[in-house]
Amino acid sequence: MNQATDFKKNLRREMRKMRRNLPAKTQRQHANGLLATLRKLTQFRRSRTIALYLASDGEISPERVIQYCRKLGKQCFLPVLHPVRHNRLWFIEYSQTTILNSNIYGIKEPALVQAPRRPAWALDLVLLPLVAFDAEGGRLGMGGGYYDRTFAFKQGWRKDRGTRLIGLAHDLQKVDQLKTESWDIPLEGVATEKRFYRAAR
Repeated sequence: MNQATDFKKNLRREMRKMRRNLPAKTQRQHANGLLATLRKLTQFRRSRTIALYLASDGEISPERVIQYCRKLGKQCFLPVLHPVRHNRLWFIEYSQTTILNSNIYGIKEPALVQAPRRPAWALDLVLLPLVAFDAEGGRLGMGGGYYDRTFAFKQGWRKDRGTRLIGLAHDLQKVDQLKTESWDIPLEGVATEKRFYRAAR
């Protein structure tokens, strides 16, 4: 294991522990703050088809965001592990009647049977989870590469063209700098309960 890999492994462990240790009251406050942050963003207000996630492992919860989207008539989608293509995601519409199953990681996702799907490139906005982030738009995920592979078509694109990618996190997950790899898909920015960090690069 090289030094960079070791650093990422230790950072993942540290950040996951920090967010899991947040009290339930703090988690609720952060969820409310996250909605307040997103409501100010033009990218969010203009988007009609939005992919989100169901929080696990202490992730900041977008549940209030989902409720708000439904109130405004925006379509919400959840990521589903692709049944055939390795380390890729499908996006399935998420309504109040959607049946959820647990995937191999124990994360709830919509059942695949007769579920309306939307290609990644056809989404207006993707709000994705992360383990750590920096002001440059660098994102440290769980290490599976699902989002990077799914949105590899955005390599070389301007961040503000086509499907827009914004990370969601607790503010405490911000670090000074992350080393990025050539296959990492940069984010347009990261929204926390405190503010929106627009990516510098």
